[in-house]
Amino acid sequence: MTPRARVEAVLRGEMPDKVPFTVYESKIPQCAVERQLRNEGLCIVVRTVPVVNTITPNVTVESHIFTQDGVRYTRTIYHTPVGDLSTLTRPAGFTSWHVEKIFKTPEDYKPLLFLIQDRQFLPNYAAFERAQADFGEDGFFRGAVGSTPLHEIMVSMMGVETFAIEWVERRDEIMKLYDALVEKLRSLYPLLADSPALAFNYGGNETADVMGRERFEKYVAPHYDEAAEVLHKKGKLLGAHLDGNNRVWADIVARSGLDYIEAFTPAPDTDMSMADAREVWADKVLWINYPSSVHLASIETIEETTRQILRDAAPGDRLLVGITEDVPENRWRENFLAISRVLDTDGRTPVAAS
Repeated sequence: MTPRARVEAVLRGEMPDKVPFTVYESKIPQCAVERQLRNEGLCIVVRTVPVVNTITPNVTVESHIFTQDGVRYTRTIYHTPVGDLSTLTRPAGFTSWHVEKIFKTPEDYKPLLFLIQDRQFLPNYAAFERAQADFGEDGFFRGAVGSTPLHEIMVSMMGVETFAIEWVERRDEIMKLYDALVEKLRSLYPLLADSPALAFNYGGNETADVMGRERFEKYVAPHYDEAAEVLHKKGKLLGAHLDGNNRVWADIVARSGLDYIEAFTPAPDTDMSMADAREVWADKVLWINYPSSVHLASIETIEETTRQILRDAAPGDRLLVGITEDVPENRWRENFLAISRVLDTDGRTPVAAS
């Protein structure tokens, strides 16, 4: 089987010839070791080509780049007919820090609502198909729904501290934004279902201490179910990037329409082991993030940890071993090769053995 075929087989609940090994495109550079790993079966997960583009035709956007005290910043200004909004970011390695969020004061509710309601979605199917075909069988191109509505407001638009204040003092205004986001997402789901992508991540990065079980059950999980219903009719699959502590809402996730749990990170990095996850999410595919802390251990420990993951997830028809976080520059080569070796020997499935 090709790397892409293995990933697709597991996501569909089929038995591959061996447990797939995957890595985000941003977590591995092109080099000799990367080529060796791809020859051994490593699949690159490409998330940079959307199947749908988002535009805001009635909002003018301008950006200004400047340097202050040796630090490079980008100020982005959104001009809406009912007021302006702005963000301030600075680079931080492979990502960026939001120095200023788009929401700052209650006066921002009106233009922010306009910005959301102005969103339009345009299919990008041909570009997605072309990029996937050019990459070949060593890559799996995954689609994305975006953040769940409350998470987008809480984390992307406001930040946790501001959100907490607004949730208490102006919850009605937050719910206007929430309802607008829900309406827009409902227009997006059919476009994703008709697209050439097989699987879509929907939100994630939820923190139990911040989102909480009650809000997760009321404002997050129902959107998984709604999106899944639309996607499943066209044979498409839905997952969520749940890489933190999940015990508090594990049963809610188990009842949800999610097909796979992406970036699940087993103990010692979170409050659930691989065995815990397999027990509570028996009918879900576990597309794990290899526990980041183990990357600092010896090669022997990495090999044994990989074997234990395989034992806990046996027989291997619902497991993908992934890399979704940064790995130290001086360790990723030998670590990835060690994981690949174990998956190639101990990760062979009964079907392949027969």
